[in-house]
Amino acid sequence: MTKNIRISLYILIPIVLWMFSGFFVTDKKEPENIKNELYAVGISTSNAIDYQPTIKLKATSQSEARVNVKAKTSGEVVKIGSTQGQFVKKDSVLCSLGVVELNRTEVKAPFSGFIEQIVKPGNFLERGQVCATIIQLNPIIFSAEVPEFNINKVETGQEVLISLITGEIIKGDLTFVSKSASPSTRTFKVESEIENKDGAVRDGITAEMIIKTKFVKAHKISPSILLLNDNGKIGVRSVIDGTVVFHNVTILEDSESGLWITDIPDSLDLIIQGQGFVEDGQKVVTNQI
Repeated sequence: MTKNIRISLYILIPIVLWMFSGFFVTDKKEPENIKNELYAVGISTSNAIDYQPTIKLKATSQSEARVNVKAKTSGEVVKIGSTQGQFVKKDSVLCSLGVVELNRTEVKAPFSGFIEQIVKPGNFLERGQVCATIIQLNPIIFSAEVPEFNINKVETGQEVLISLITGEIIKGDLTFVSKSASPSTRTFKVESEIENKDGAVRDGITAEMIIKTKFVKAHKISPSILLLNDNGKIGVRSVIDGTVVFHNVTILEDSESGLWITDIPDSLDLIIQGQGFVEDGQKVVTNQI
C-alpha cells in the first residue's frame, strides 16, 4: 500500500466514522422553560358615593271629600244656587224646595268645594234624595301602592315628586304610610297631601309618584359587569391582592346613566373586562382601564 493511499485512508476513515456517529447519538434537547402565565383582566377602581335612591310608583289623585248632599224633606226644586262645575262656599244654598216645612226648604253645602252634579229646577225630590254632589279639592291627595319588598325604605315626611300625566310636576311630602298590606296585592298604601287652592289638580288624574328615600353609600356600574355565581347569586367580581373575589350586591336603582348597587366595600377594583372567564379565588394579572 503506497504512502499516498495510507494517508488518504487516515483522512477518510475518521470522516466516515464521524458521519456514521450521527445515526447513533441522540440530540440532547434543552429542557423547556414552562411558564405558567396568569390570565389578564381589565379593572376599574370604583368608589362609593352618597346616593339617594328613589321609588317610582303609579299614583292617582283623590278629592279630600266627596259628598252627596240630600234633601231632608220632599218637594219640588224651585231654585238652585249653583251650576255644575262651579265652586261654592260652605253653607251656600244648593237647592231650594217648594214645601210646607219651611225650615227645611234649603239644602246647603256642608263644606266649600266644587259642584259635580246638581238637580235641575222643576225636579221633585223625595226625602233622602240627592240634591247635589260636591267635592273638596283642597287639599288634593295622591295615593299609591308600595310593594312589600320596598316598604321598609318608606316613611312619612320623605320628599316626593308628583309627575302628572299632563306634564306638570308638583313637590310634596309623604303624609301617610299604611301599617297594613292589601290582602290581594300585598302592597301598602301611601299618600301625599298637596295644597290645591285653585282646584287646578283634578280628582282622579293619574301620575307618577317618586319617593326620595334615605341616602346610602352606593356604586354606579354598567349592567354588563353583573353576573351570577355558581349559587345563583347576582353580583360583581373584583381583584383583591391579585385574587378574584365575588361580591353579592343589592340593586338600588336602574337609572339612565347606570346601575346603582350597594352592600359591597366602599372602594373596589371591579373587573370590567374578562369577569366571565375567571373563577373565584383565581390568581390574575390586572390592566387598569
